[in-house]
Amino acid sequence: MHERAVAALVPAIAQRGYAVARDALEPTVVEGLRSRAGELDRTGAFAPALVGRGESRLAQIGIRGDRIAWLGTAQSAAEAALTSWLEALRMACNRELLLGLESFEGHYAIYPPGARYARHRDRFRDDDARVLSCVLYLNEAWRASDGGALRLYTSAEDSVDVLPQGGTFVAFLAAEFDHEVLAASRERVAFAGWYRRRPLAAPC
Repeated sequence: MHERAVAALVPAIAQRGYAVARDALEPTVVEGLRSRAGELDRTGAFAPALVGRGESRLAQIGIRGDRIAWLGTAQSAAEAALTSWLEALRMACNRELLLGLESFEGHYAIYPPGARYARHRDRFRDDDARVLSCVLYLNEAWRASDGGALRLYTSAEDSVDVLPQGGTFVAFLAAEFDHEVLAASRERVAFAGWYRRRPLAAPC
């Protein structure tokens, strides 16, 4: 496991609200997760991603074109390694940043060629449980010409593009950053999720 990646991510999040780590996990773990995503896809575990909340959730391919499969409790060796690494990151964020992260929810995401996810923010207006958004890219031999970058809007005028190269991990504060997934010329595979805290109690 790459403990140094965890140590590097936390101060970057503290300083600017987001962090990017190349080769965050061992190549064997990334390869195992990529293989697991392919296995799940072949067995029909993926479904079109939906947008919205509650009864208003529906598929809108023009806004979001990926299909997803949620991480289950019966985990492969690579998934168990990822879960352990994510737990180490959760504990470090709570210790150093006092974020109050309690749990993690995550899924695989496969974008077919040409698919995108329009600009959005991960935290819902009426639900503050999502605190830290995360993406681990699983693609092999990705090139800049393949496209498919994550575009993170760091201000009204500026943005940062992160190529989805295998092993690259991105984390950012869910309430602070708009972002989008740009279209790619080849299939794009990632594991994405959110650290959550206990929602604020509703007023009596």
